Amino acid sequence: MEITKKDVMESLSNVMDPEMHMSIVDMGLIYNVKVSKKGVHILMTLTTIGCPLYSVIEEDIRNKLADLGFLHKNINLELTFDPPWSLDRMSKKGKAMLGI
Repeated sequence: MEITKKDVMESLSNVMDPEMHMSIVDMGLIYNVKVSKKGVHILMTLTTIGCPLYSVIEEDIRNKLADLGFLHKNINLELTFDPPWSLDRMSKKGKAMLGI
């Protein structure tokens, strides 16, 4: 069975930001996902540069994607801060959770 971008996004929706207790997908931290035969490449951001909880989020992402069948070495996480994260990136569900 081939793993799709939809499968990856669904899996990522189970990765919670430790401070916000909201999925990184609903927070709008995932900018792009590319799935290939070699693995998966995820372009993402954090709410702030130097977020001390990145290692926790990274480990959870790797574990969730390993559950889909990806080897850790085939999971490429790329951080970017261009464009910077803002509340506008959040999903409707995420905004509703914050009362926005």
